[in-house]
Parts: sequence; C-alpha cells; structure tokens
Amino acid sequence: MKVAYIFNSTNAHKILDSMIIPQLESGTHGVEVLGMFFFMDNTMFLMKGNPVGERLNELHKKTGMIIMGCDQCTIERGIEDKLVDGATIGCFPNLYACLGSAGIDQVITL
Repeated sequence: MKVAYIFNSTNAHKILDSMIIPQLESGTHGVEVLGMFFFMDNTMFLMKGNPVGERLNELHKKTGMIIMGCDQCTIERGIEDKLVDGATIGCFPNLYACLGSAGIDQVITL
C-alpha cells in the first residue's frame, strides 16, 4: 500500500520521532510512504539542524519520499530558506502535482 501523511496535530513530534520515523528507518512500517506534508508549527520539523528534519531528509535521500511544508506556514515562521535540503514548500496543488500519478492508496492526517 502507498500512503501520504499530512501532519497538522500538536502530537506530530511524538508520532514521527517515536513511531513513524523509526519504523521507516528499520523497514518495518508496513507501507510505502510516498510523501509527508507539514502544516503550522509542524513545518519547524523541516528546519536544518532539527533532528526530526534531518532524519526525514535521510529518508528522502534513501527513498525519494516527498517532504513538503505548507508555503504560507513556512513563510509566516520565517523558515522558508532554512529547510533541510530534501524539503520543499508548496500548497495543495503542488502536493497533488508531486503525488498525483504515484498511485496513492490512502492519505492519513495526523
């Protein structure tokens, strides 16, 4: 199964750091994650130097997984030019363009 995650909740750090990322790193997540989209303060995970962002960047390099921050959210926080190398910024149309032909089975919002 191919999935994409949208991170909007205040619990995103715990979910990523102690569940999803370790499973992806060990190959035990059980699905193919094609993309992750971050909203509001969750965009801060994508900053250079943030341990979560650095781990996501390594997964991006290994798998090609898309890691994208909401454009307005990153700009509002002044981090649009401080993201890990593999991260991009965009809005839903950009996300659709990146994932549209990938055959996503499910989008999960956390």
